[in-house]
Amino acid sequence: MTRDSSRAGRTESRRRPVTIHDVAREAGVSRGTVSRVLNGGHYVSPAARAAVDAAIRRTGYVVNRHARSLITGRSDSVAFLLTEPQERFFEDPNFSVLLRSCTQALADRDLPLLLMIAGTEDERRRNLRYIGAGHVDGVLLVSSHSGDPVVARLDEAGVPVVACGKPLGQSARISYVAADDRGGAREMVRHLYASGRRRIATVAGPADTPGGVERLVGYHETLAECGLPADEALVAVGDYSRASGETAAERLLERAPDLDAVFVASDLMAQGVLDALERAGRRVPEDVAVGGFDDSPAALASRPRLTTIRQPWDRISTEMVRMLLARMAGEEPSAVILPTELVPREST
Repeated sequence: MTRDSSRAGRTESRRRPVTIHDVAREAGVSRGTVSRVLNGGHYVSPAARAAVDAAIRRTGYVVNRHARSLITGRSDSVAFLLTEPQERFFEDPNFSVLLRSCTQALADRDLPLLLMIAGTEDERRRNLRYIGAGHVDGVLLVSSHSGDPVVARLDEAGVPVVACGKPLGQSARISYVAADDRGGAREMVRHLYASGRRRIATVAGPADTPGGVERLVGYHETLAECGLPADEALVAVGDYSRASGETAAERLLERAPDLDAVFVASDLMAQGVLDALERAGRRVPEDVAVGGFDDSPAALASRPRLTTIRQPWDRISTEMVRMLLARMAGEEPSAVILPTELVPREST
């Protein structure tokens, strides 16, 4: 054999993909043991599992997901399905924070996450067809709206689903993880009242979203507890965007120019409220206190920095992934509601 042919042979050998047989030989175990480790580690001793894990790291073995899916009937992937227009994904920092956290939680389990956006009927139809064809094993559903057919269609198709937030009208059939929207709203309104504010307005979220409903209920409950009258002139509704918060604040100032505080159902809308107040010559917090909800990057980017209610995004994403894996394993739907936290800053 010539030197060139020998070198070519070595090069070809280096390029050959590492197989499960290579891992078994490196670990000193059977191919079946490696296969059991790759499929969950059932009936494998801790020592054998450690040997296989070490061999995978040394050889650089990568699972052939296509081949495995033909055997198991599973895709070994999960969808992150956002039922909002595409521009909202880039505008609202909460979605990117949640996507990043869910991606990391799934990466720890070697499961890829597919981002799907279904803000239009055509997008919903395409994504539901793709999901229904078995290309993903489960769905993390974000920003569901009441009346949205996505939840019902996924349920009918038998696809495991976990929603971020309580799906209005369908909570009994769908697993979900939610922050305590009502409790967070109550804490913020109590904080504004304790600071001496008595004309407390609110910019609520959409009435077809769980946050829009629950945070508005918490606002009204706390006003009643504090002995403050309900006044519809102090209530405006936005769609969680900055522009809608600005428009809502303008309406509130027209209807109730004596307002001295605003509880806003999202930090992004609160930025719009701050814009409107500045344009109207109202000082924050001297003339009007402003409180938000989420503790998103928008809260720290605001001037003044925004007092807000912190949602535990890392815990929300971790719980969503944990519950989805449980649903994929055949467990019944369940729900988790996580506590929120008041974060005081310069806007109140």
